[in-house]
Amino acid sequence: MKKSSGESSSKLDRKTVERNRRIHMKDLCFKLGSLIPPQHSKPSNSKDTFSQQNQLDLASSYIKQLRERIENLKERKEKAMRLQLGIDANSTIDADNAMTVRSRLPVIELKDSGSVIEVMLISGLNKNFMLYEVIGVLEEEGAEVISASFSTVGDKVFHSLHAQVKISRVGVETSTVWQRLQDLIY
Repeated sequence: MKKSSGESSSKLDRKTVERNRRIHMKDLCFKLGSLIPPQHSKPSNSKDTFSQQNQLDLASSYIKQLRERIENLKERKEKAMRLQLGIDANSTIDADNAMTVRSRLPVIELKDSGSVIEVMLISGLNKNFMLYEVIGVLEEEGAEVISASFSTVGDKVFHSLHAQVKISRVGVETSTVWQRLQDLIY
């Protein structure tokens, strides 16, 4: 019995599909191998190359190392946040909940760039100061407020003020501004 031409063309199609699949998989393995940093993928002999299975094993172990590193960094961040908030490092309260329970609001940030001063205030919704009072402090200390804006995100209000020194020869004593803002806000 002779095989029909339909069967042989079907067999060729399957071979072509399988060959294309192998080529595609080989390309994907190469791409995966290229994502691994050289210090993690050096073969023992510089002329050796890794088989596809070795590349997959190497990628798997590298991903596991990255996951462990992420967990370690998360723990370090958590401990640092606890220390910053004054919470016992072994406490069962997580840092995110601690931020809401005992946040250190308001926060003042003052940047002096010579003739320009930027004030960033972060406060809660129940802040105990008025924005015009902050502007007053800046103007009394020799700065002219160029722009002031605020935005509310969740239960926090972000105030941003940009001021320019009125008389450049005299300037503004930022330590005095800082202290007066501290007195006003806290």
